[in-house]
Amino acid sequence: MKICLAQIQSYRGEIEKNIQKHVNCIEKTIEMKADFIFFPELSISSYEPTLARTLATTPTDKRFDIFQMLSNQSNITICIGAPLLQALGVSISMLIFQKNLPLKVYSKQILHADELPYFVTCNDEVLISQENNLIAPAICFESLLEKHAEKAAKAKANLYIASVAKSTKGLEKAYNHYPKIAQCFNFTVLMCNSVGPAEDFVAKGQSAVWLSNGEVLGKLDSNSEGLLFFDSEDQTTSSFYF
Repeated sequence: MKICLAQIQSYRGEIEKNIQKHVNCIEKTIEMKADFIFFPELSISSYEPTLARTLATTPTDKRFDIFQMLSNQSNITICIGAPLLQALGVSISMLIFQKNLPLKVYSKQILHADELPYFVTCNDEVLISQENNLIAPAICFESLLEKHAEKAAKAKANLYIASVAKSTKGLEKAYNHYPKIAQCFNFTVLMCNSVGPAEDFVAKGQSAVWLSNGEVLGKLDSNSEGLLFFDSEDQTTSSFYF
């Protein structure tokens, strides 16, 4: 299975423009014959907590129909980040489009303290099964907590994919933590980060793949938009920059 991590800079609060950027990335990924594409945390809106309530939408937003269409046409699984309306507030969510299947939604289960004024947690238990692989999704802060990865391991996931929006400081923690959980739980860890300004920080890319021995197999740079491909069978990576 070939997985793509799309390291992009989203436009602040401009959902339509971000959808088009997503579509461009997906079309390139299809051209590169990938089976999966993951985008960063809140990629559809950019990571903008103070705007979240204004920008929040629903899984059935007609603007997202393009993703299901692309998934159906090209047999590619597409995972985008979006703020979603919930009964008690707004969640940080991942919408998962798979060929001819109902939409799945995974929402962040553990929030950072800074996010509590703007978002609510959810208890979605979502795993993505494809080509004999079981993928456990994670969203940013929770992926730095061992208990979240442990739950994924207990569910027999062999791939743990974190969709994030991290600054240089956050990346230092990630690059220290992910090799450890890869070794501890014997799975491959993938991180998809954004680049460029977010609400009160600058995201610094370095999207990467860690093998179960803790080795960094491949990564992107700190500032460029690009795609990082991971072949789970050959255990190789390749990259493409825009």
